[in-house]
Amino acid sequence: MSRVVILRFSAMGDVLMTLPVIDAVARQHPDVRFTFVSRAWVKPLVQLLPPNVGFVSADLKGRHKGLMGLNRLSRRLMALHPTAVADLHDVIRSRWIDLRLRLTGVRVAIVDKGRRARRRFLRAEVKTRQRPVFERYADVFRRLGLDVSVDFTHLDTNGLLADSNLKAARPEPHWVGIAPFAAHNGKIYPAEMMEKVVASLSGRGDVRVFLFGAGAAESAMLEDWASRYEHVESVAGRMRDMSEELALISHLEVMLSMDSANMHLASLAAVPVVSVWGATHPFGGFLGYGQSLEDVVQLDGLDCRPCSIYGQKPCCKGDYPCLRDIRPEVIVGHVERHLTANTKAQ
Repeated sequence: MSRVVILRFSAMGDVLMTLPVIDAVARQHPDVRFTFVSRAWVKPLVQLLPPNVGFVSADLKGRHKGLMGLNRLSRRLMALHPTAVADLHDVIRSRWIDLRLRLTGVRVAIVDKGRRARRRFLRAEVKTRQRPVFERYADVFRRLGLDVSVDFTHLDTNGLLADSNLKAARPEPHWVGIAPFAAHNGKIYPAEMMEKVVASLSGRGDVRVFLFGAGAAESAMLEDWASRYEHVESVAGRMRDMSEELALISHLEVMLSMDSANMHLASLAAVPVVSVWGATHPFGGFLGYGQSLEDVVQLDGLDCRPCSIYGQKPCCKGDYPCLRDIRPEVIVGHVERHLTANTKAQ
């Protein structure tokens, strides 16, 4: 049996974007044993993949930190007797593991991130769609001789949350998720404006709003909103693990998210996402799997946008007009379009 080691350590959204591809290649090649090497938080989601996908935790801040730690992790992977490595990360850490395994005769394929194409994209006056990251990941497996068609539908969270208990406690007919945070300021809609979105949806009376976030400061803000608006509930820090969070998301009609990990988590549940884009652009290759451009909220006409692929650069204008100039009612309108469509369908 062929054995393929898959490497992708971070960031959270990029790790989540590997899962549709891993799911597809594992289903289409049931005779191959895959081992995904990543951070421990993703293990509950990997357990929802086909049975020929295993998991090894990369503890890069502890046991696998530094050169000695990477060597320890490399020996752990060598013990699996892999025949190939699919490096979906292409950073110094993964390259070192590639080298160690290549020296034992293991075939290695490394993702092409298209860095030059992305630089051209940022400079171009007319933005054209870049190759989606999902296809770049799939290309790695194709170079290893594993043809794959990325035909992912969703991860099955069957039984992780009791439907009857959820509906009894939250009887509103429409459920909406809001994930207002992201890793970089250039991707975060201003909090005072997002609060207006929360207030508007709360005021309908027929919508239960679930607020998603992590970290002490984020959780405190979400708890404050939940305490001041009816039909609003913060689930920050309340989920047992990522699979339980995915199970809750699977019950939503729509998720409102930034260009962030929550967009990709909702995509794993095949939930439509109204995504807000500021410093980044959905044509850069990172739109959530299966998501529609009709659900993208962005401000056209700014000559400085997008200023980066990942949203990490400081704003040249100082106040992120790419986000601040998006009116809350525009975002609410995108969300309500889904609620109206679902009401008519019922």
